[in-house]
Amino acid sequence: MNSPSRTVAPPDRALSIAMLGAGAGGMYCGSCLRDNTLAATLMRLGQRVTLIPLYTPIRTDERPASIARIFYGGVNVYLQSASRLFRTTPRILDRIWDQRWLLKIAGRFGAQTPPSKLGSLTCSIVRGLDGPTGKEIDRLIDFLRREVRPDVVTLPNAMFIGFAEPIRRELGAAVVCELTGEDIFLEALTDPWRDRVREEIRGRARFVSRFVATSHYYAGVMADYLGIARAQIGVVYPGLSAEFLTGTAERGSADRGGRTLGYLARICPEKGLNRLFDGFVELRRSSAGRKARLHYAGYLGAAHRRFHDQLRRKISAAELSGAVHFAGELDLRSKHEFLREIDVFSVPAAWPEAKGIYLLEAWAHGIPVVQPASGSFPELIDATGGGVLVPPDDPKALAAALARLLDDPAEQARLGDRARRAVFEHFTDEHMAHGMLEVFRSALAPAELHLAASGASIHRAFL
Repeated sequence: MNSPSRTVAPPDRALSIAMLGAGAGGMYCGSCLRDNTLAATLMRLGQRVTLIPLYTPIRTDERPASIARIFYGGVNVYLQSASRLFRTTPRILDRIWDQRWLLKIAGRFGAQTPPSKLGSLTCSIVRGLDGPTGKEIDRLIDFLRREVRPDVVTLPNAMFIGFAEPIRRELGAAVVCELTGEDIFLEALTDPWRDRVREEIRGRARFVSRFVATSHYYAGVMADYLGIARAQIGVVYPGLSAEFLTGTAERGSADRGGRTLGYLARICPEKGLNRLFDGFVELRRSSAGRKARLHYAGYLGAAHRRFHDQLRRKISAAELSGAVHFAGELDLRSKHEFLREIDVFSVPAAWPEAKGIYLLEAWAHGIPVVQPASGSFPELIDATGGGVLVPPDDPKALAAALARLLDDPAEQARLGDRARRAVFEHFTDEHMAHGMLEVFRSALAPAELHLAASGASIHRAFL
């Protein structure tokens, strides 16, 4: 079939944007929160946006911007990948497996499955129409054609790159692939799937109109992974919603000088909670950290409960249980309440971070951070002036930096206030939305103009 024609959209015309968002199995996920904020802000700016959940429902701690229907449902994808029988079943039967309550349950169980056991399923998804889940993609394209008629379709990450070719061929829409931290999953696949999936993704990169990453660091990582020029990947940093920023408050001098260290991220080795616990034990041995407390919060899945129990036993053995408090998973209101009690923030991630939204949330509350010099952290701290960098995986260096900051209220105020101003000036939902609109319009430009619309113009929209 011939591709429908595509023309450059006038700069003042509202775009029809179909955002595909991958649900995270019932947990609060940084990418889901970002997608929801971006969709809501683009709508507020006058764009025609349809945020479409894939796999499982999208969970957010703010007003949901997604449609109620779910496409590429996780149960159907699993069944069709596992058995030929389900690849030809009628839609009336498939609809049973797409019920929201069932997908939520399946998502929770799926989140417990390590990537090492998902190689075959991942390869099926990456292959798109060439894989066993083609009828689910056909259903999505039919919906887009009849009800959305998009100018631009965004893919949530490179694992959905198999959607790009049929979307461009059938709809004539530009395809923008977001790069938001999928490397942590892709690199955890076992042989032979890790290399096979990478080969499949690289082979389909040519069907993507534009790539966009959440940091310069991650753009470089994925340029190498995809085998493409770095100039083909734009950068648009995440931005906090107006709803979130409204719940923050500037800190006065009377609010400084506390001794509470905070962590707000998923409870797992990748986010480095074990490193923070080691650093906290070291911190409490110093004179400056003798009265320090550690408050931490975040989603704890069944797969990491043993990991968490081991950390709690370590704290108990150090006789510090009374100084450590776990607040669990937080909604928006609880998140603000939690952050108001924090004096210094740290998420010493073991896997280099692509986004760092939790840093923006801490900075919006005027909290300085101590972070490892890896991933996106150096560029975010350079852009905001809101923290201190330490060598990765060095508990003593982490403890020393935390002790200095906890013992210096004036420095807490200087770093925290500067970072708060930077977030309100450069890391808002509207900055993110305008940056993404520039990406979308460059994707709609004729092919010969794509290289001219380099990442530099997108960066200027942000910093």
